[in-house]
Amino acid sequence: MHNLQLQSQEQTALRNTLRAPQQPRDAHKDEHHFSVALAQSEDEVRECQALRYAIFAGEMGAQLDKHEPGIDRDIFDPYCEHLLVRNTLTQEVVGTYRILTPEQARRIGTYYSEAEFFLTRLKNLMPRMAEVGRSCVHADFRSGSVIMLLWSGLAQFMKQRGYEYLMGCASVSMHDGGHQAASLFRQMRGVHIAPPEYQTFPKTPLPLDKLNNTLAVEAPPLLKGYLRLGAQVCSAPAWDPDFNTADFLVLLAMSKMNPRYAKHFGIEQ
Repeated sequence: MHNLQLQSQEQTALRNTLRAPQQPRDAHKDEHHFSVALAQSEDEVRECQALRYAIFAGEMGAQLDKHEPGIDRDIFDPYCEHLLVRNTLTQEVVGTYRILTPEQARRIGTYYSEAEFFLTRLKNLMPRMAEVGRSCVHADFRSGSVIMLLWSGLAQFMKQRGYEYLMGCASVSMHDGGHQAASLFRQMRGVHIAPPEYQTFPKTPLPLDKLNNTLAVEAPPLLKGYLRLGAQVCSAPAWDPDFNTADFLVLLAMSKMNPRYAKHFGIEQ
């Protein structure tokens, strides 16, 4: 697989940086220890895909392509870097992200998000923009340490590769028919919406005018985390029928990351 080959000294240095064990700041509250790294073998990619399947299909009931039982895999996986957090006591992969670089997006001819959104206004950013997706954390490790390590790994990846923008989707369950998602969009619209030049358009938008947008709801952890980092929401949510979720496309300019997180991740400007 192209993305798993060590192509240069720069890639080797990056992988070594992420391979080093890192102690989360709240580790004194948790008996577990974790390390963050880029997958370096097909076996490690499969560990990530197995975790994804367990969460997306097992917990969320997503309709996934069943190429292989117990494995979530699609056409983007061979083009992506796979970031993973491992419990160093059990060697189990407990968190993962996949990263599609702009170079690999050109090779495959699209970004994953383009299946859900018209990205016309982001075209000028694409040479400097990586896309993240398929984020998930094992149910036993959702207290914050694992997702912070994943974000730390992403931040280091972006810094060392020199990418300036990070794009990805944050999902909200549609179990209530979309009212929660509509209410979240109303809450975020005045504060966290991207400027017009970076706004996108959902291909299958939620019918917001037919949904109750007055609910007092809290953003799910991943979306809340993106907003705390300094990301902006690019448009109204799109409906993803395979996962039965409302997806918010978010864009983070690395130069505008919340300074507290930039310091925590060691990427201060």
